[in-house]
Amino acid sequence: DTPTQPEVAINLPSVFSPITITATMSFNAPLTKALIYGGKTGWIGGKMAGLLKEKNVEVVLAEARIENRTDVAKELDTVKPSHVFMAAGITGRPNIDWCEDHKPETIRTNVIGTLNLADLCNERNIHVTVYATGCIFKYDDAHPLGSGIGFKEEDTPNFDGSFYSETKGYMEPMLQCYPNCMILRVRMPISDDLSHRNFITKIVKYERVVNIPNSMTVLHEMLPASLAMAQKGLTGVYNFCNPGVISHNECLDLYTKYVDPTYTYKNFTVEEQSKVLKAGRSNNEMDATKLLKDMPEGIKLNDIKTAVELCMQRMQKNLTEEFGPLP
Repeated sequence: DTPTQPEVAINLPSVFSPITITATMSFNAPLTKALIYGGKTGWIGGKMAGLLKEKNVEVVLAEARIENRTDVAKELDTVKPSHVFMAAGITGRPNIDWCEDHKPETIRTNVIGTLNLADLCNERNIHVTVYATGCIFKYDDAHPLGSGIGFKEEDTPNFDGSFYSETKGYMEPMLQCYPNCMILRVRMPISDDLSHRNFITKIVKYERVVNIPNSMTVLHEMLPASLAMAQKGLTGVYNFCNPGVISHNECLDLYTKYVDPTYTYKNFTVEEQSKVLKAGRSNNEMDATKLLKDMPEGIKLNDIKTAVELCMQRMQKNLTEEFGPLP
């Protein structure tokens, strides 16, 4: 018999009433065949495809667009994956300000598309890992900057300063109604390459940066962790960040130390930043207690400051091998 899971209280944004669902599915099937949405052109999806292949898992890169329900249903029935990894979505180009002027497109992919995939996978009893966002919170009186008090998985989103974050904040509680979903709150993802999606590569190009401690996700450590979590059959929401916080300046100082000693930067305030952006930006600390407690054996996560320093050391090595000695 399939074991009955405990009831899960879902806290939706204040316009909704809280609801309670009962999860009754078990997702301990072996990870043998992965279907990845966002694997063909997406950054995280592409990295996950590489990791899964290294583990000798059969990988299929999805062709269907997630907003096209009929196409997704057909693809799921044709491929018959043991697991689905959902890394597709719109973040805008060059940044989330794009979403402010493209609201229907943002909803179509990030809300309708994501819920389509979760719903169709649930109908077929397929575990789906959703790479979501933790940019749905901002420091507040109960979670002051510098306090070390992080937002927990059950906390209700409190940041709607950008349309991108607003839609994510409303969608996450709906996703939690699907017992087959593992929802990973990624924040300011960092990699050891110069991808334009890399948080450090992004801020290096800015004329000025704010300097605020934040929770962040170092992909070199966290993506293998997500694979192990999917293999374990974990479901529900996880704050998917390395423990602790690191500031913009600390990131850039490590970049200067290991990658480009000629690099310099200037700071400005959040108020000054808001004058040059269409949409606000989320700043927060995420509590890693649940993530660390449920992490499968053999997976080691460094605190964020250690993880970023190791990441910059790898970036230095990678760039030196590719381009020769750095300045």
